[in-house]
Amino acid sequence: MTVHDITLIPGDGVGPEITDAVVRVIAGAGVKVNWDVQHAGTDVFEAEGVPLPARVIDSIKKNKIALKGPVTTPVGTGFRSVNVTLRQELDLYACLRPCKSYAGARCVYPNVDLVVVRENTEDLYAGIEFQKDRKETLELIDFIASKTNKSIRSDSGISIKPISVFGTERIVRFAFEYAVANGRKKVTSVHKANIMKHSDGLFLEVANTVAKSYPDIEYEDRIIDNMCMQLVQKPELYDVLVLPNLYGDIVSDLAAGLIGGLGLAPGANIGGEMAVFEATHGSAPKYKGLNKVNPMAMMLSAIMMLNYIGEREAAARIDAAIASIIKEGKHVTYDMKPTPNDPTAVGTSEVADEIIRRL
Repeated sequence: MTVHDITLIPGDGVGPEITDAVVRVIAGAGVKVNWDVQHAGTDVFEAEGVPLPARVIDSIKKNKIALKGPVTTPVGTGFRSVNVTLRQELDLYACLRPCKSYAGARCVYPNVDLVVVRENTEDLYAGIEFQKDRKETLELIDFIASKTNKSIRSDSGISIKPISVFGTERIVRFAFEYAVANGRKKVTSVHKANIMKHSDGLFLEVANTVAKSYPDIEYEDRIIDNMCMQLVQKPELYDVLVLPNLYGDIVSDLAAGLIGGLGLAPGANIGGEMAVFEATHGSAPKYKGLNKVNPMAMMLSAIMMLNYIGEREAAARIDAAIASIIKEGKHVTYDMKPTPNDPTAVGTSEVADEIIRRL
């Protein structure tokens, strides 16, 4: 039997509780894992002065696979984000966010089955920013005025939005390859090319070109504001969505809202050689240690990881167990009950116990 070497980042806040639940479920499914436990987040920052030590990056580079709990980025430290740093350091250029309705969940629609593919490294998340009143910011404002005859107010902060042919081509190709590999029928590129003609316009142009290489997959494009309306009105018309970074961030949460919230929204960040799987919700520090939060987003992320490493049979069994629990509605956490104070709600650990029992 294969033993998988996988980096485990428990995170902070509720992270350790939900990762412990997932580790137990994976073991209960019979998958053998050698977990390389690495800590990151606010607790590590207090002890080591950085929230993301180099050893965490080194571990992921060695093992190629990581399962990560939510991590809090310390406020006011100058460190942008643990999540963004991981994606950029490891070139995890594709954020994969499946959003699927489960019978019994408090869904807006019962038939949502979307996959959001978000570019991870460019756009406004590239982190090229100029702070208000800095010398270089004022110089940039003067430079823009001299080259474009367009004025920017001197008391402005500025963020740069780079979108490249390279970055766009690989994320759109990733979306089409995912569609082919998973029996998906349509890819929709999402943009604001009618306004930002040289960034979003380039994204659309490259997407249109890549689409020609996949004649068996239906292709279309949508403007981002129209896309949001369409998803709220008729999500059943859509399949795989591919978006630049910021739009992907927003639309993935919108899609999660259609299926019952972030408690049921898994995620993966995938590059050419490495992948990090994580729940998409935050660390919720106020619930730390209360055995209260929903571990299913983390478990669904682990299912994605198991499929990625070839443990498809175990992944399918865990998914079936989760689906049956959601449909039954008995062994679920407070957020999946009809009312938040429902006394029949179970805790994080008890959800894992019930999944393992059904396995």
